[in-house]
Amino acid sequence: MAWTWRFEKADGTETEPAVQPEEFPTQSDAESWLGEVWRELLEGGTDQVTLQEDGSTVYGPMSLHEATGGGEQEEQPAAD
Repeated sequence: MAWTWRFEKADGTETEPAVQPEEFPTQSDAESWLGEVWRELLEGGTDQVTLQEDGSTVYGPMSLHEATGGGEQEEQPAAD
């Protein structure tokens, strides 16, 4: 089994990553690697990634951009 990442632009087209892609023996190894290089990938033009196992999609696409306005509500002061 080989775990790999597909690197994509925001519109889903495949793009060449700024970091040399690898094949990983486990899902955990693939995810750890992504956690180490996601900023470099984003700066190099990759907007999202899809995790694949032997060519089949496991999950994704997953954005590399930071979430904004993600449902967190600002705490309001208590009324007196």
